[in-house]
Amino acid sequence: MEIGKKIRKYRKEANLTQEEMANRLGVTAPAVNKWENGVSTPDIALLAPIARMFHISVDELLSYREDLTEEEIGRYIRELDETLKNSTYEEAFFKGKRLLEEYPRCEKLLWQVALILDANRLFHDVKDGTQYDTWILHWYERALESKEEMIRSGAANAMFSFYMRKENFDEAEKCLTYFSMQNPERKRMQADLDWKRGKKEEAYKALEELLFSEFQMQQMGLQMLYLMVLEEEDMEKAAYYVRKQKEVARVSEFGVYHENSYGLDLLMKEKDVEGTIAWMESVLGSVDTIWDFTKSPMFEHMTFKETDPSFVEEIKKNLKKSMAEEETYGYLMENQRWIDLINE
Repeated sequence: MEIGKKIRKYRKEANLTQEEMANRLGVTAPAVNKWENGVSTPDIALLAPIARMFHISVDELLSYREDLTEEEIGRYIRELDETLKNSTYEEAFFKGKRLLEEYPRCEKLLWQVALILDANRLFHDVKDGTQYDTWILHWYERALESKEEMIRSGAANAMFSFYMRKENFDEAEKCLTYFSMQNPERKRMQADLDWKRGKKEEAYKALEELLFSEFQMQQMGLQMLYLMVLEEEDMEKAAYYVRKQKEVARVSEFGVYHENSYGLDLLMKEKDVEGTIAWMESVLGSVDTIWDFTKSPMFEHMTFKETDPSFVEEIKKNLKKSMAEEETYGYLMENQRWIDLINE
């Protein structure tokens, strides 16, 4: 990108008019206009003031390189990895530093270079590895300013790990603010931080809450997949997803009721009389286990509302009422087992 185009880009990002920029530099607005249109270039003495105005380096202002493609970024990172394997860490570090000086606006490269150089110190015995801390942290901090969430969160995650290794828990906690409250990664990191600070109950609870919400997300995803393939009449695939839902409920210790409660739509679509009635019997027979997950060691630090025993009977009553709908279960009309079940 030509310097004039860069000046225009940075000026607009700073919400400055050509006249406002000219006043700050002690030049005329037409001069700024000529720079931006490639008619002339700024005097060399103005380069540093222009860079300071935009909070960038002169190197960045003068960089004529466009942003890199994904393929180019991948190639540079592979080359840096090869240097780390076949040469000294110091040589690899300065190779990475030169890359970032050449492509100062490529945020993904910035994040990836910082990450690979930081991580490499953990797996190899790098002499005086801490001498590189300042640079690596500086690069992470720059990546935190990215408009791309993936780069921001990646840098925040890496910084969190960096500060946790240093046992600088206050700085580690600041990194959590780059993740939304709904982000599971934030809860995991918070648990790690609580544990290291000796807040063991909070750490257990945070991870259990994470597992609980992950179970719900998994089941919702599997249910959507199940209904989608069912709509396409792929019965074999639908049965596969039902098995997976049952397995997830079992592994997550959600109790027999939750394990039994999947797959009715498939049975109804196939008008499977025996299968439908067996499903009804198993669900009705396991209603009293609906809250079994509250007794699981997997969730023992979580607090659940106490339920009225009559609530279970109410669920059973409502289930029976829905199972008796002739319009829905017309294919069961002649079956005595179904008649006995709904009239119990």
